[in-house]
Amino acid sequence: MRAAPTILHLDMDAFYASVEQASKPSLRGKAVIVGGLGPRGVVATASYEARRFGVHSAMPTAQARRLCPNGAYLIPRFSLYRQVSDVVMALLRELSPLVEPLSLDEAFVDLEAGGVAFDSRTARSTGERLRADIRAATGLSGSVGLAGSKMLAKVASEEAKPAGLLLIEPGTERELLAPMSVRTLPGVGPATGEHLRRAGITTVGDLAEAGEDELVRMLGRAHGVGLYRMALGLDDRPVVAERDAKSVSVEDTFDVDLHDRVRIRTEVQRLADRCVQRLRGSGHSGRTIVLKVRRYDFSTLTRSETLRGPTDDPAVVREAAARLLEGVDTTGGVRLLGVGVTGLADYTQEDLFAQSLATEPDGADGAGGAGGTGEEAGTAVADGTGAAAAPVGASEASGAPAAAEPPGEPEPAPERRWPAGSDVRHTVYGPGWVQGSGVGRVTVRFEQPGSEPGRVRTFRVEDPELEPSDPLPLVGDGEPGAAGPA
Repeated sequence: MRAAPTILHLDMDAFYASVEQASKPSLRGKAVIVGGLGPRGVVATASYEARRFGVHSAMPTAQARRLCPNGAYLIPRFSLYRQVSDVVMALLRELSPLVEPLSLDEAFVDLEAGGVAFDSRTARSTGERLRADIRAATGLSGSVGLAGSKMLAKVASEEAKPAGLLLIEPGTERELLAPMSVRTLPGVGPATGEHLRRAGITTVGDLAEAGEDELVRMLGRAHGVGLYRMALGLDDRPVVAERDAKSVSVEDTFDVDLHDRVRIRTEVQRLADRCVQRLRGSGHSGRTIVLKVRRYDFSTLTRSETLRGPTDDPAVVREAAARLLEGVDTTGGVRLLGVGVTGLADYTQEDLFAQSLATEPDGADGAGGAGGTGEEAGTAVADGTGAAAAPVGASEASGAPAAAEPPGEPEPAPERRWPAGSDVRHTVYGPGWVQGSGVGRVTVRFEQPGSEPGRVRTFRVEDPELEPSDPLPLVGDGEPGAAGPA
């Protein structure tokens, strides 16, 4: 525990939804829900306007629609979120070289590592200046916590939400923590919280009064000792600079199980391209290509193939993923597909052509039957080690026959997809975003960051003048309330 509040925790407010509100002028002040839009979708982030209806992250989208039927439901645009995150993280690194990102919208900063002496007054002014700089650069708001430890700084930023700052003076930790729920502390989830509640422990003060011995008896030594120390406000964990990612992966869960083998191959190729985009964006190349398939019965298979050297060539990754798919039986349907790259390096093997000709396959079977399970990695840079396990013969030869097609006619080729929230450009009307689509029509609102709310027009889904596009960069205008605290 430090004698001065020199650990800063920044948490951007409802980040994904706030970026959408800032980049889509017609949505400012409106309920915005970002996440999966299909029947299996899950809410990633909800704006504060949507939270008033009871919508929250990790909630099924179908439930959110019942609670907030008039909200704007949008797909995530991770490339734009990363652009904004890069701006925010650069501002943090101006304060100190020691920054520990936790996600795109959250990080710890060790102010002492910046070489400047801090007391409570200078720490507070630094936090206020950071919030103002973030607003000026992005138009978004963030909440700042300052304390003598990481745990307390995170508690402080949570208490400061939205769009606030809280500094915990060293020596006041126990008094501040005592009335808070035990769920405030890291490591206390629903199960542990319920276990403690049955024992009459509902607040952090109750934890401290229970004593270390009692908590060890209830929860085991490691968990019990750790929670007792946190209840006393004790946390000596250092701020650790960001670690290199060990893998990059993307995956999609489909609203309806895929049966058509051609459609499945197409989706794998699309995922491979997205994975390479993310790989290049992180400045890496990779040596092992991983394919993940979750079938209709929730069993999960993984296959992997190791190349001679690292690559960031999309053709090489596509070819490897296609070979791996040949060894997977998709009869019965597929609900999730994923493509990943592990064994990352910060350079690219020059002899890419040789890699596509000579590989060392080492497929892995995550679950050969209905009882198999697998972890959701999400569409993010993972910090794990990949999902490879024992070799299987099915992926040893690139010419292995495809799995048998299911009986019946193959599904028709899908029409152009226009998910709500996606970016488009029309040759006449310019940039806009999809408000919705169905029955052969797509409705687009033509507006962009910094513009007035735009007009809405409807087109045929096959209109040749309408094309998907990349997000326009978000540039904050620095005006108070430009994006609000949402």
